[in-house]
Amino acid sequence: MMDNSRKDTAQLIREEKQLRRLETVMDVVYAILLWRAFQLLPRPTKADWNLEGMKAFMSANALGYVLVLVFVLLVIIYWTQNNVLFNNLDHTDGKHTAFSIAQLFSLLLFLYAIKLGMDVGAGVATRAIESITALLVGLTSAATWGYAIKDRRLLASDVTQEHAEKLRKRYYAEPVTAAITLPFAFVGPIIWELSWFLYPFLVKLFKRPGRDKIS
Repeated sequence: MMDNSRKDTAQLIREEKQLRRLETVMDVVYAILLWRAFQLLPRPTKADWNLEGMKAFMSANALGYVLVLVFVLLVIIYWTQNNVLFNNLDHTDGKHTAFSIAQLFSLLLFLYAIKLGMDVGAGVATRAIESITALLVGLTSAATWGYAIKDRRLLASDVTQEHAEKLRKRYYAEPVTAAITLPFAFVGPIIWELSWFLYPFLVKLFKRPGRDKIS
């Protein structure tokens, strides 16, 4: 009969393998999201391939390009963030995996919201949906990391709780940015678009002097 220590070791090995598989799945989905985002870029017709035609085309589709740019930047940010966070984990479990899948699903919803805005035309409703789905991505990401670090349940042995908390505060910038953009969705398209670029300032705000290196 297997003793508890051997059972625990066997379970930990399985959970370490599960973490590696989860990383692979998330990397694949992030890569597909980037590829899909570029497919959403507005495409000019043959009639647009002249100076006046391109000017008119770019003017008419400026919002579409901005939306895709915002989505691409968010995917890159979350992909990079995901790699940093996973590097600080030792293993995963069923709940952490479920949180991670929920984050990917939220990103898919955000992509759908952008596609919806481009198909039906920009408006208050589509802008609000885009902000809400982006907020959902940030909240699920925060919930995933919060679950992982609670009672050090999934942290690698060399990662301090202080470092884990600093990582969590650093990544408040994403959901806070999305939350800020939501009321601007009801004001107008230009100010709503500009509000997304508050992100780098919020990153600096949530960074604290004297922090250890985030890796």
